Amino acid sequence: MKITPILIVLFFMYFPFSGNGQNLEKKSSVKSHTEWCVADLLQQNSKQIKILGHPKLVDSPYGKVVFFNGCSDALILQELPLKSMKEFTVEMIFCPDTNSSFEQRILHIGEVLGNRVLLELRAVDDFWYFDGFAASGNNKKALIDEQLTHKLGQWCHVALIVSPNSLTTFVNGKQELSESFSYQPIETGSCSIGVRLNKRSWFKGMIYKIRIVPKQLNSNDFMIY
Repeated sequence: MKITPILIVLFFMYFPFSGNGQNLEKKSSVKSHTEWCVADLLQQNSKQIKILGHPKLVDSPYGKVVFFNGCSDALILQELPLKSMKEFTVEMIFCPDTNSSFEQRILHIGEVLGNRVLLELRAVDDFWYFDGFAASGNNKKALIDEQLTHKLGQWCHVALIVSPNSLTTFVNGKQELSESFSYQPIETGSCSIGVRLNKRSWFKGMIYKIRIVPKQLNSNDFMIY
C-alpha cells in the first residue's frame, strides 16, 4: 500500500510520540488546590454546608467577608480537602476581633479527636499569637509561642506548611516556628470554619479566604494580603 502524506499526518494525530518514544500526554497525579472565599460559602445553597448561628456578610478591604461572633457562628463543610495529601500548605487571610476568648479554633480539618489539622489563635489583651496544630496517629504537635504576638483588629495572613517530617508556621509572610513531625495523610473527616468540629473554642472576627495547596509553598507564593 502506498503511504500518502495524509496517512502520515493522521497516524501522528492519533498516536502522538515524543522523541524518546513515550506518549506526550501524561495525567497529573497532583490534586488541584482548594480555595474558599468564605463569603461565597456562606451564600451557597448547598447540602454540603451547614451554617451554625448567624455569621454575617460585612464589608472589608477585600470586598464582602464573613464575620463570626465568637460564640455561635460557624460553617461545617462535609468535605475533606486534605484527603490523602502527604504534604500541603494551608493559608488564610483573616482579621481576629478584640474582646474575644483566649482559645479560638479558626479552621479544623479531619477528625474530631483523631487525625486532624487546625489553625488556631490565643488572644491576650489587645494581642494574639498563632497556633498551628497537627495530630497524626500517636503524634501531636502544636507550634505556638506566646512571645510572637500580633495586634488584634488587623487583617493578616497565616500559613501552616506540613511535610512528611515537619511542621512550619508563617504569619504575614514571616516564618515563626518549625519543628520535626512525622505526618501521615488524613483519610477521614470533615471541616469546620469558625469553631472546632466538636463546637468548642469559637472564633471571633472576620475571614476572607482560605487556600489549601498540595505542596510546600515558599512565602513569596502565598496569597496576596
